[in-house]
Amino acid sequence: MQAVIYARVSSREQEQEGYSIQAQQRSLRSYAAKNGFEVVREFVDIETAKTAGRKEFGEMVKFIGKSLNCRTILVEKTDRLYRNFEDQIRLEKLDIEIHFAKTGNILSKNAKAQTKFMHGIEVVSAKYYSDNLREEVIKGMREKAEQGIYPGRAPFGYRNNRLTRTIEIHPENSEIVKRVFELYATGKHSLDTLKIRIRTEFGKTVNRSYLHTILLNRVYIGIFEWGGIQYPGTHEQYISAQLFETVQAVIHGHNKGKYSKHDIAFRGMMTCAHDHLTVTAELKKGKYVYYRCSGYHGKCELPRFREEQISEKLGEVLKGICIPDDVAARIASALQRDQENSKKNSNAERERLAKRIEALRMRMSQAYADKLDGKISEEFWQRQMSQWQAEEQQVKQAMDAIAQPKADILLDVQRTLELAKNAHFLYVTQKPAEQAELLKKVLLNCSIDAVSVTPTYRKPFDMIFERAKRKEWSGWADLNCRPLAPQASALPG
Repeated sequence: MQAVIYARVSSREQEQEGYSIQAQQRSLRSYAAKNGFEVVREFVDIETAKTAGRKEFGEMVKFIGKSLNCRTILVEKTDRLYRNFEDQIRLEKLDIEIHFAKTGNILSKNAKAQTKFMHGIEVVSAKYYSDNLREEVIKGMREKAEQGIYPGRAPFGYRNNRLTRTIEIHPENSEIVKRVFELYATGKHSLDTLKIRIRTEFGKTVNRSYLHTILLNRVYIGIFEWGGIQYPGTHEQYISAQLFETVQAVIHGHNKGKYSKHDIAFRGMMTCAHDHLTVTAELKKGKYVYYRCSGYHGKCELPRFREEQISEKLGEVLKGICIPDDVAARIASALQRDQENSKKNSNAERERLAKRIEALRMRMSQAYADKLDGKISEEFWQRQMSQWQAEEQQVKQAMDAIAQPKADILLDVQRTLELAKNAHFLYVTQKPAEQAELLKKVLLNCSIDAVSVTPTYRKPFDMIFERAKRKEWSGWADLNCRPLAPQASALPG
């Protein structure tokens, strides 16, 4: 008599722990030898039996369906074979014998009604066990989520810590995630160009759809969703809330990069002095760029300019922002003192906000304990948690605004002053596209007529221009090159 053996464990973890595969096979081979069966095939699955679709189980059904001589399955017990009604029905249609080695029962079309009845109870019991186990697993995951512990497989950029049952930052993949957010926040990348850039920089391919998933995932700012509910996580975050919100704005169409077929350097930087319309540009013969008034109000007196002429005129405005060396030194010295004071204030504010977060989390933990003890209702706990989570997020955003006092402020100021001193020299040595980038750092806009260009400078270059024009540097402190520090009144109380 020919037979096949079927053995199964529910996961690779059970296999690695020596749960039952080898033991099942030894037991079934022994049963076959004692009962005169020739084992022609053995099928082993390492996956759950609660749903249909197991690979080796499907192969076994195909094998028996085609075989004329092998009509017997040897299996240890019912829950090793199936825990769902679909697979039970599939085997019943094959008109075969199933030997359950552990209990000694034999199930076939001609088996006694009591045998079939008991087998039916075993199938129902096995399904109940699976369903109950699933409920317990979900319950356990929800409990973890409510404690702020990410309950599933770690998202890209993190990894699961089996010892602590939490997630931790993945040293390599987290750098990729950081770069993904930084690049996309500039508004200069589509998902396709972002994919290419990441592959170039890290040698790793992250597909387009998964990049989109990463950019939308709030887990990187300390919040995760489980079962349709958002929870504040206890895991370490490495993307700031400000950067995350910038990326969301880009994704939803705000501040997206604008792409044109031809790269025209000074487009959008000038307005016509006659009718205050935008000066536009057009490409002629595939290589000559001409600038003209857009002319929406009719024919305009502004002549057309070649790009070389516009470049020369715009370069002249950079001559007006020259600052003496001694003034630059005084500004840097004053800013150094301000930076030291700002750092002290930032540290004090950061400590205050950290205590706020600690107090909020203690409230959450106490409320969670009260919920488990039945002191408060689920509805009340959910409402309070939503309020506390919103408050915690607000405090985190406030901390992000001051978390890293910029050690390079003085360097930025020095670069600004160096730019003011050397802008024209740098300008004349560059190509039009580079000249345009330099001008954007200094100018907001320019009004142009047939003869002259009237610039509108960015801060602090507008102050520098006024002082340089009057050669008055007594009010040098008004330049205010430094970025404004966060106002205490703007932060949570």
